Amino acid sequence: MWYIYILYSNKLDKLYIGKTRNLKRRFREHNSGNSAFSKNGMPWKIIYYSAFSNKEDARLEEVFLKSGKGRERVNYLLGNTLDKLRRGG
Repeated sequence: MWYIYILYSNKLDKLYIGKTRNLKRRFREHNSGNSAFSKNGMPWKIIYYSAFSNKEDARLEEVFLKSGKGRERVNYLLGNTLDKLRRGG
C-alpha cells in the first residue's frame, strides 16, 4: 500500500503533503527532526491520509493535492479541522 498524508504544524500554521509506503515510520521521522523540510514545524499532527494500492496513483494524488485546485479541495474537505486546530483545539 501507498499512503498520501497531510500533516499540520500549529507552530508554523502550515500543511505538509507527502506519500510513503510506511505511514507510521514516516510520521515518526517528521516528528523526530529527521526530515529537513519538516523539522522546524514539530510537532506535526496527521489530519488526513488515504491509501492506494498503486504507487503511480498515489503520486498523481500527491501532485494534485499540491496544486491550486488540490489546495482548494484540501480546504474544502478539512476546513473545520483546520479551523479547530488554529484555535488551539
